[in-house]
Amino acid sequence: MLGRTATQRFFGIVKSRTSDRSAFFSTYRKPLSCSDVVIVGGGIVGVATARELKRQHPELSVTLVEKENALAQHQTGHNSGVIHAGIYYKPGSVKARLCNRGMDLLYKYLDRKNIPYKRVGKLIVATDCNELERLDSLFQRGMDNQVPDLSMIEGDKIKKYEPNARGLKAIYSPYTGIVDYGVVTNSFADDFKASRGEVILNFKVTDFQMEPKLTEQDPHPIRVISECGQFVKAAFVLCCAGLYADKLAVLTGGKSDPAIIPFRGEYLILKPTKENLVRGNIYPVPDPKFPFLGVHFTPRMDGSIWLGPNAILAYSREGYGYLSFSPTELLDSLSYRGLHKLIYSNFSYGIKETMKSLFKIIQVKELQRYVPSLSVYDVTSGPTGVRAQALSPNGELVEDFVFEGGDKQNPRILHCRNAPSPGATSSMAIAEVLVDKIRKCVANIKELEKKTEKCT
Repeated sequence: MLGRTATQRFFGIVKSRTSDRSAFFSTYRKPLSCSDVVIVGGGIVGVATARELKRQHPELSVTLVEKENALAQHQTGHNSGVIHAGIYYKPGSVKARLCNRGMDLLYKYLDRKNIPYKRVGKLIVATDCNELERLDSLFQRGMDNQVPDLSMIEGDKIKKYEPNARGLKAIYSPYTGIVDYGVVTNSFADDFKASRGEVILNFKVTDFQMEPKLTEQDPHPIRVISECGQFVKAAFVLCCAGLYADKLAVLTGGKSDPAIIPFRGEYLILKPTKENLVRGNIYPVPDPKFPFLGVHFTPRMDGSIWLGPNAILAYSREGYGYLSFSPTELLDSLSYRGLHKLIYSNFSYGIKETMKSLFKIIQVKELQRYVPSLSVYDVTSGPTGVRAQALSPNGELVEDFVFEGGDKQNPRILHCRNAPSPGATSSMAIAEVLVDKIRKCVANIKELEKKTEKCT
């Protein structure tokens, strides 16, 4: 087994960046659990991976820890609920591959578990001539990504799918659907617990520590410590921490880049008497000059219709409202050089998004491009969500999924650093990838231990 020096070299031990209080108290407590694998984060990606790990390896003991008192409380529980078909993503990217695979796995799972969903379809509508070339390119991208049954329709055919919509031309995706991802996450959790997986709630991770010495009697060298001093022990840790992905990576010796910058998205809702204006998803043609997709129409499982969202900097990583404010987290975002460059290159866009937040008529006017009969009197303020957007130091949005760790520097800890939309759609496919990475990491750890034993 590895001694302290070798452990530090191979496992990248870092001195706690938090108060020593939790570490002090954890020294004198018994662990809540000792597991082969601990997964940090109770969003859909973390829970899907816990489920998949137990499905493929029932012999492993697996514990999932979540800081809230229930699962799916942040990005998973605040997103629009769309099942994406994979049109937008760069062909050959991890996103494109996992969205396609994830959608297929998800629909089969929903059918098998009798979880309600609706395959309502999606129109991506060009409303002026400048968008037609981009629409054609997007259609080709969808074909390259093997999006099922994708079609291009002329303007006079749009009303067949959306009687109140207008446009010059549109892409139609019949496989785009909607679901309640909170329900899906809890179903994954039920599967996980039924296979003897353990879920610990109200466990906010603030530190990771490595035991100074590994023994055959205690093969769980990592302590995952909560803010109140409780801890769990693990042989391997996977972090799926969403809005705090970068912070937990830094705690384990990882890089600070890409940084997570929280963007709040605010929705409007159609009033119940106007819900018949829209049947399915209506999306704009994305403009590559701007960092976010733009406002769209999204039906929900409860029958409501969400309109939006905009995209403005959140005042805290879980800042769902204007009064949700963390001076430390806001300063952290504002001091990041990548955000400076993003703001500089998209200043007018940022002003426009802020104006949408202040005056709903501006957002309604943008929506009227697609449904002209929509009025400001037809909508009311709706929910908000916060998107964990990974941003590079040069101010570019990190578009693809990013997984980090599990290497010689840090063989016992793996991080999901970036899993934005279509992360929920892709969750079951992401889980397959992460389980495969965990399997390879465990094999590498065993090989390192053998080499070290020969040297001692």
